[in-house]
Amino acid sequence: MTNILVVDDDRDICLVLSKFLSKNNYEVALAHTGEEGLSMLRQSDYDLILCDYKLPDLTGVELLQKIKILNSAVPVIIITAYSDVKTAVETFRYGANDYVTKPLYPDELLVTIRETIQKNQVKPVSQNGSSVHEVSVKKTNHTASACFSTTDFIIGKSAQSQSVQRYVELIAPSDISVIINGETGTGKEFVAQSIHKYSKRANFPFLAIDCGALPKELTGSELFGHIKGSFTGAIADKQGSFEIANGGSIFLDEIGNLSYENQVKLLRVIQERRVKRIGAIKDTEIDVRIIVATNENLLKAVKEGRLREDLYHRLNEFKIQLAPLRERKEDILFYADFFLQKANISLEKNVKSFSPAVRDYLSNYYWHGNLRELNNVIRRAVLLTSGDEIQPDSLPHEIIQTNGLNTEGDMIQENVGLLKSIAWTAERQAIIDILVKVNYNKSKAAELLSIDRKTLYNKLKLYNIAA
Repeated sequence: MTNILVVDDDRDICLVLSKFLSKNNYEVALAHTGEEGLSMLRQSDYDLILCDYKLPDLTGVELLQKIKILNSAVPVIIITAYSDVKTAVETFRYGANDYVTKPLYPDELLVTIRETIQKNQVKPVSQNGSSVHEVSVKKTNHTASACFSTTDFIIGKSAQSQSVQRYVELIAPSDISVIINGETGTGKEFVAQSIHKYSKRANFPFLAIDCGALPKELTGSELFGHIKGSFTGAIADKQGSFEIANGGSIFLDEIGNLSYENQVKLLRVIQERRVKRIGAIKDTEIDVRIIVATNENLLKAVKEGRLREDLYHRLNEFKIQLAPLRERKEDILFYADFFLQKANISLEKNVKSFSPAVRDYLSNYYWHGNLRELNNVIRRAVLLTSGDEIQPDSLPHEIIQTNGLNTEGDMIQENVGLLKSIAWTAERQAIIDILVKVNYNKSKAAELLSIDRKTLYNKLKLYNIAA
């Protein structure tokens, strides 16, 4: 039976969840503080942890970090108020797999739990005498299209999305390293998977590693492997991720979180195409394409000494910048329709469309969590809809409130702010488009923009553009 640990200081919520999950054939353990949950995790293994973001003794981030040290493989779902979604999205950097918002809806929660557990399960195979995880993607035939799709994603129809798709098709056949930059929830892993699927490595493994979720003490072992007895707890030989992905591609998300020591090891892997397990004498030859992702400015990380400059230049053979959803207005309703279809299937519903008011609300919301947040909002709305069309009362209160009418004075002030925002967004996008056009040559970019290099650098800093 699948074991779930629920960590929440609200005893009523714990009781309700325990009864509901037990009826659905899950074995449930309850903890009311973060430390109590960690104590139970030390004593038993769980298939999933469901925990509140706000606990009396620990924050969601603090608890996540400690959970991943005890068991890096266990999936975690965060429970949060919708007003805290922006904060909850940040927990993905520390290893959260998904989040659900209060009030909790049983059907939605059940789907999220089942999908999270299913995604976390991989098939164990034997390789070179040791047990590893098989993470492979089979090759399929693709054609360039606005509706290119995989099981979990589609390419948007905005100019930015189509530009990204062209880059993917251009660089996929080569073996150059790629940096994908974008906010949390913009689809960085999907882009990495697309590069792999279009490449000659498509019949070999694709392995995704979240460097931000790896416990620092175990990162070297997870990436490069170890020999039995090389450190306390190394009870058997272990292949690292690079050996497992041999012949295929490895995706390193949040690359800026790697320690200096592991950055040195990664640089050696890139330069020599060899990996040495912790405690090993001999190297192992590997052939792996490296794709990395980040939501921070890596050049800034280099200047601050958090990322080696030589490693950055090795990785930065090609850069893809993903725009946030709020800057791709054409994609919002396009993805909303797609997520509506997905939600209908997973929730066994038959909701056909959005009301005009709902489409307006969705189009004008800020979307802090980007596509991930949009997907969750649509799934929740489908769950709450009894008819054929989603109405505003099925949307979270915060989305309605953000789009609500204000007094005349407020509207004037808001419109002024909106004009500034539009100008800001337009200038930022213009700079990004020029940088892409000239392959990030700043002298040429400044010339085309009719500004000097100093002004360009100031604007890059102002708009937080990684270049």
